[in-house]
Amino acid sequence: MKTLPHQYSVTAEGDSSGALTAYCDNLPDIAVAPPSQFGGDGDKWSPEDLFMAAIANCFVLSFRAIARASKLEWQDIKCESQGTLDRVQGKTYFTQVRTKVQLLIPKSESIEKAERLLNKADEACLISNSISCEMSLECDVVVQ
Repeated sequence: MKTLPHQYSVTAEGDSSGALTAYCDNLPDIAVAPPSQFGGDGDKWSPEDLFMAAIANCFVLSFRAIARASKLEWQDIKCESQGTLDRVQGKTYFTQVRTKVQLLIPKSESIEKAERLLNKADEACLISNSISCEMSLECDVVVQ
């Protein structure tokens, strides 16, 4: 890892109607539009979708690093982040995020160790650490 602090930059560009284009150096562009809940067609990534994707992906990448360092063998992980958007005191924001994780491990591994590392990944996730709403984690470790 490079020395902190890191800088990240994404640009959103668009005209008075239609989808926006989000882009940054060396990555494919993403078409972004309002979700159906805000009157959009629901056929493109929305800021809300990207926010949930950031949480789920950061969790999995954090887990990968922690599992590697702890020498945990695992086969597959599925992480779903669900956010509740609400209006409180005139402001609209995510009031709760629930992350559900299913981890598949071989018989040779310990369920307790896997659960401990999943919780460690939850604590280490920089995206989750940057959010002020209520966060919860639900783990399901499956031995194959």
